[in-house]
Amino acid sequence: MNIQNYITHSEAKEWQPLIENGVYYHGLFVKSLRFDEATQRSKTILLRFDAGASYPYHNHPAGEEIFVLEGQCEIHGEKLKKGDFLYTPPSGKHGVKSEIGCTLLLSIPEEVELLSE
Repeated sequence: MNIQNYITHSEAKEWQPLIENGVYYHGLFVKSLRFDEATQRSKTILLRFDAGASYPYHNHPAGEEIFVLEGQCEIHGEKLKKGDFLYTPPSGKHGVKSEIGCTLLLSIPEEVELLSE
């Protein structure tokens, strides 16, 4: 095993606008940390919210893990700040917003499903 094949130098990567299925999410930026060739999607990402940005209500078929690296976000009326961790179980639903901006580390085993509230 060549460990170099499994290291991502995130500081060397540029933030990319978050675009999913042709939808541009204003104020959201992403860095892929782990891209899965089999499913052709990133399963571990850094997600940055500019102040006032939000991600719509959605379902996590296989769950999700969030660690707040910087700033603060709100999920289900709960404010998560730097150092907080949230585990969303399979089929857990929520939206995310950030009044002041934040950077999150996310592990998302399966693609999310957008929902209407």
